[in-house]
Amino acid sequence: MFTGIVEDVGVVSHLDTNDATGGTTITFSVPPGSALLADCHEGDSIAINGCCLTVTSFTPSSFKVGVAPETLRVTNLGALTQAARVNLERAVRADTRMGGHFVQGHVDSVAEILSVLPDGNALTFRFRPRDRGTLRYIIHKGFIAIDGTSLTITKVDDDAGFFEIMLIAYSQERVVLAQKKQGDTVNIEVDMMAKYAEKSLAGILGAEGSAAMPLLEKMVERIVAQGMGAKE
Repeated sequence: MFTGIVEDVGVVSHLDTNDATGGTTITFSVPPGSALLADCHEGDSIAINGCCLTVTSFTPSSFKVGVAPETLRVTNLGALTQAARVNLERAVRADTRMGGHFVQGHVDSVAEILSVLPDGNALTFRFRPRDRGTLRYIIHKGFIAIDGTSLTITKVDDDAGFFEIMLIAYSQERVVLAQKKQGDTVNIEVDMMAKYAEKSLAGILGAEGSAAMPLLEKMVERIVAQGMGAKE
């Protein structure tokens, strides 16, 4: 579990797409003086651009993770290159202040940046999720994790298939999103509470197994069916 408050920006120092196990291993370096690995242990979880990965080995200044094929399919980690910068956050502790929101580190989809527009000293980013179905969990003023950064949604257009966030000047200096541009991709994780709410409501409506169908539509269908049965 994470908070979406990025602790450090790391750098890809080595990529091995065919390691001893036949999989992918990535080594990340942390900034000089970083405390990120001060209490690290093998097997710990670190969110890398919002994706929860397991530390397989580490030194005081770097750590390695193995990246599963499914992770490469669902996230944009497979597009990382040598010297690429990434957001890093250690798993939350019980005594940590919850400055962001509950982030699992389980990426729901990759989203494309449609535009980046200045608004005073802030930047407004517009995104289009690759999996358009994720938009049903995205609401105005709700939470979303973008490359592991907890951000507030400022606009949603379900018909056009996009949502927007605003990145303040303070965050621009501390997360990798500020350096991304139109056409780049990000990992997104929607607020997990929205998924629980949907499944609970689906159970009440008898809609298990067909959550992709809008729940309101199912409610209308049921009401219409009951009305027609009453007339008969």
